[in-house]
Amino acid sequence: MSEVPKLDLIIKNVRLIRPHDDTVQPVDLGIKNGKFTQIAPDLNPDIGKEVFDAQNLLGFPGVVDAHMHIGIYQPLDRDAVTESKAAAMGGVTTSLNYIRTGQYYLNKGGSYRDFFPEVLALSQGNFFVDYGYHIAPISGTHIDEMQMLFENYGIGSFKIFMFYGGYGLHGLSDQQNLFLMINKEERYDFAHFEFIMRGLTKLRELHPEASDRLSLSLHCEVAEILNAYTKIVQSDSSLTGLKAYSAARPPHSEGLAICIASYLAHETNCLNINLLHLSSRKAVEAALMMQTVFPHINFRREVTVGHLLLDVDTPTGKWAKVNPPIRSRTDVEYLWQAVLERKIDWIVSDHACCSAEKKASLQEPNNIWLAKSGFGGTEYLLSGVFSEGSKRGMSYNHMAELLCWNPAQRFGLSTKGDIAIGYDADLVLFDPDETFVVSASDSLSQQGYSPFEGVELTGRVKTTFLRGNKIYDRGQVIGEPTGHYLNRK
Repeated sequence: MSEVPKLDLIIKNVRLIRPHDDTVQPVDLGIKNGKFTQIAPDLNPDIGKEVFDAQNLLGFPGVVDAHMHIGIYQPLDRDAVTESKAAAMGGVTTSLNYIRTGQYYLNKGGSYRDFFPEVLALSQGNFFVDYGYHIAPISGTHIDEMQMLFENYGIGSFKIFMFYGGYGLHGLSDQQNLFLMINKEERYDFAHFEFIMRGLTKLRELHPEASDRLSLSLHCEVAEILNAYTKIVQSDSSLTGLKAYSAARPPHSEGLAICIASYLAHETNCLNINLLHLSSRKAVEAALMMQTVFPHINFRREVTVGHLLLDVDTPTGKWAKVNPPIRSRTDVEYLWQAVLERKIDWIVSDHACCSAEKKASLQEPNNIWLAKSGFGGTEYLLSGVFSEGSKRGMSYNHMAELLCWNPAQRFGLSTKGDIAIGYDADLVLFDPDETFVVSASDSLSQQGYSPFEGVELTGRVKTTFLRGNKIYDRGQVIGEPTGHYLNRK
C-alpha cells in the first residue's frame, strides 16, 4: 500500500544552487502549503500529490528583482499584468518597485495616506509574482508619514532622487515643483534629503527590532552638474546618441552625489544606505571611498544588468537611454571587476516599461534628447548575469547571492532568497547550456522593443515556481495572477 500523500508537490532531479554553498547538489524538493518542507535526494514520489521532473536542470532560488518601476509610463494595473509576466519569464518571483507622487505613476500629489491605498488597490490581483514597494518622500509632509507607511503597510525602504531638485526626468527643466506636484514654496533639495534621513533615523529608533531592514536608497546624480554639461554637450554637434547622453550626465556627477549623500548620512546617523544603479568607475570608486571614510554606515552598492551588458556603442541606440546613462566599455568592464571582487551587493533590472511610441519622438526618431529615459529588462536579468558572469568565472552561488539572498535580506524578505526548509517555495529551473538571441518579439513585456535586441545569451529560464505554484513554463505564463503583496513589517 502506498503512503498517504503529505506533500503538495515534489520536484525531482534538481541540481540545487544556494547562495552560500559553492557545491551544486542533486536533490528533490518537497513542498507543502507554499513552503519548502523537505530537501533530500530520492524523495519517495508516493508522498507527493503531484510530481514534477526537473530533468537535472539547475535550480536557482526565485530571483528578487529589488529595483523595478511598475506604472511609470502606463496605468499601474495594466502594467502590473504584462511586466510581472516578463518577470516570471526571467525567473523573478519577487518584484520590489519604486514609486512616488507627482507626474507619471498615478499623476497625483498629496499624502501617501491617500495615495498608497490606491496603489495597493490597483496592484491587487494583477501581479503574477509577489510584489512590494519602496516609497520616495517628495514633500515635507511625506517625511511625517514614513512611520505610518511602515506600521500600516510594512514599507521599510525609502528613496531619494537627488537630481530631481533641478533637473527633469528626461532633461533640462525649470518646472520641478510642477513635475513633483509640490507647493511652490517647497524645495526638493539637499536640505529635504537631510530631513528624510533624520526621519528614517527617528523611525529606526522607534522600531529597534526592525533597524536592520529600514533603509534609504539614493539615485546619485547632482542636478547642477547635469544642467551645465547638458548645455555644453547639446551645443557640440560631434557628440550624438548614447555617447552624448553619457557626456551630458558625466560620471563625476554620480561620484559627487555619492559623497554628499554619504556625508549627510553620517551627519544624521542614517546608517542603512543603498547606492543605486552605479554606472561608472568613478561612481564605484566614490562609493568605496565613502565606505572607508564612514565605516559605521552600512552601505549597499547596486548595479543593473543594463549597465553590465550595454555600452555607448550599443547598436540599439536611443532604446537604451536610461538614468544614469549607459557608459563606455571601460566602465562596463570596471563594473564587472567590482562584481567579481564582491564590491557590489546586488544586481537588478531597473525595469521601467516604456512603449516605443512613448520612448522616441516621431518627428525626430534619432534625437537622443527627445527620447524618454528607462527601459524594461527584468526578463533578461538572470540570463544576462549568468551568461556574462560565467564567461568571467563567476560562481553560481555568487550569482544567487547577488540576485536572490542579498536583496531579500536588505529589504526584510525573511522567507525569500534561498532554497531552504521553511522558505517560500520560489524556484527557477534553468538550463545553463541553452543559447538564445534576445528578440523583443519573444518577450512577454508589452514594451515592443529591447535595448538588448540581438545580444546572444547563454543560459535560459525554463520553469518558474512561485510558492510552489508553476507560473511560467517553457515560453508560457501559467494560470491567473496570484502574486501577494509583501508587507515587510
